[in-house]
Amino acid sequence: MPRRIAVDAMGGDEAPAVVVEGAARAAESAGGALELLLFGPEAPVREALHAREGAPDLPIRVVDAPEVIGMGEAPTEAVKQKPQSSIHRGLGACHEGRADAFVSAGNTGALMAASLFILGRLPGVDRPTVMGIVPTLEGKCLLMDVGTNVDCRPAHLVQFARMGAVYTERLWDGEAPTVGLLNVGEEPGKGNEQTRRAYELLREQPDLRFAGNVEGRDMLAHAADVVVCDGFIGNITLKFGESIATTVCWAVASMMRRLAWWGTR
Repeated sequence: MPRRIAVDAMGGDEAPAVVVEGAARAAESAGGALELLLFGPEAPVREALHAREGAPDLPIRVVDAPEVIGMGEAPTEAVKQKPQSSIHRGLGACHEGRADAFVSAGNTGALMAASLFILGRLPGVDRPTVMGIVPTLEGKCLLMDVGTNVDCRPAHLVQFARMGAVYTERLWDGEAPTVGLLNVGEEPGKGNEQTRRAYELLREQPDLRFAGNVEGRDMLAHAADVVVCDGFIGNITLKFGESIATTVCWAVASMMRRLAWWGTR
């Protein structure tokens, strides 16, 4: 039986066309293992679907969600004022068992707020978290939180660590993944009050392989399978990492242009 995935057709840049393209590619590569539900205002989503070659023949269905939560809207207010949004209705499909998962590239704050309201929390999880997948010299590691919870208590970092370890075990087949705490130094006494207390709590968890503090320079060397921090630090780290590829490509192109110019002299 195919997995049924709800998709926010209005989430992210250049929606719904880009989202429809991604959904079509996913359906094509899944070979019948996926059924996709596109949530959004029916007319523009259906138009984008029919404009994509071959998409109407794929297991993709449009579900009308007439309201759209914009990227710049205040999350709490948007969740209250737009109950017919693509985020609301997609999450509602999961809650009612009509979908196995929901995917959105839209307003992260609104997505989190609506998820808490509609789906609730797992036992032992006070706050949901967003993770980033960071490429390393030995593969990849999870960085969490990357922006959802900018202010965290030490206990929240322990919860992030446990969720990250479970994710790594189940989806990456990683046996007994290691967990590191992003900090300003590797010694146990380093950091602020939050990280020092989190260090002690993580060290006391019998179900976690705590690898200690991880400095920023060691993350790309794969100092741990899961690296935890608050969302303030995590978001800065993630966006700095995203800028590296663009900057390196620009620097290489600039150097090549200079070399070509010197070669014509």
